[in-house]
Amino acid sequence: MAIRLIIADDHAIFRQGLKSVLRFQTEVEVVAEVGRSSELDQVLAATPCDVLLLDLQMERWMTDDIERLARVTKIVILTASERNADAIAAIRMGARAVVQKRFALETLMEAINAAMDGLVWMPPELQAELVDSQWSRSENELTAREREIVRYVAMGMRNAEVATKLAITEGTVKKHLNNIFQKLDIRDRVEVALYAMRAGLVNPQHRNR
Repeated sequence: MAIRLIIADDHAIFRQGLKSVLRFQTEVEVVAEVGRSSELDQVLAATPCDVLLLDLQMERWMTDDIERLARVTKIVILTASERNADAIAAIRMGARAVVQKRFALETLMEAINAAMDGLVWMPPELQAELVDSQWSRSENELTAREREIVRYVAMGMRNAEVATKLAITEGTVKKHLNNIFQKLDIRDRVEVALYAMRAGLVNPQHRNR
């Protein structure tokens, strides 16, 4: 079954161009398009989709809307912005991937597939820059169980799901996560996901479906 996409971008020419090239990708189907942020909720309610391709800056910045929209569907951000802070803000609010508009179609497809697998996806050079700037400690500080938990969290699993997967209690998962946060000097699950990508604990190109 094709991945259902909605394109939200205030530039009609970009929307039409993206629709045209995606038409040749058999694993996706564009089911709707949106030109204004005010139309998004109505279109999402009327047209179920798997992934929303969202322009970060439509007629206004969309960062504050991402958390709400992410409750409805998976979000892949399309942006012309080159600012790392914009990408991080979008991921922290709930976007699953950030793709700059200058990138090739193959990169967008990789991000869409990663989002469908529950992963957080960023371009490799951005991953490296972000992680290198935040973590100087070795991954060897983590135990084998902690590395397992990092991998599952990076795949989008909640604490209860990780507990079931590893046959341990949810309280034990929380305790492990607290230890992971302290060892790596990180503060949330987004940074766990970024660390997992940098450490090679998850592979966005691997398909689980």
